[in-house]
Amino acid sequence: EVQLVESGGGLVQPGGSLRLSCAASGFTFSKYWMYWFRQAPGEGLEWVSSVGPGGSDAYYEDSVKGRFTNSRDNAKNTLYLQMNMLKSEDTAVYYCALDANGSRRGQGTSVTVSS
Repeated sequence: EVQLVESGGGLVQPGGSLRLSCAASGFTFSKYWMYWFRQAPGEGLEWVSSVGPGGSDAYYEDSVKGRFTNSRDNAKNTLYLQMNMLKSEDTAVYYCALDANGSRRGQGTSVTVSS
């Protein structure tokens, strides 16, 4: 059974940083592209970033480019999202996902950026 468990969310001031983690199990993590999505209050699911199986290929939504870094540790079956220079508009529930449409995703971790 595929399991994706996100952690690391919380309340942070604008300009601050957070690192999200996603622990994966039930599939061969090192063979899959992995994705981060987010859903802001009252909004739909939004793609944030993708990372290739080896970790060297990563893509980002324009609003997070240069601020977020998507990485992975295949030995630990864990995906990370380092988020720097956070803005209020980054407030959302963040999900890691196994597929490009986000249909197979975890339960999410909440990020609130507020002073």
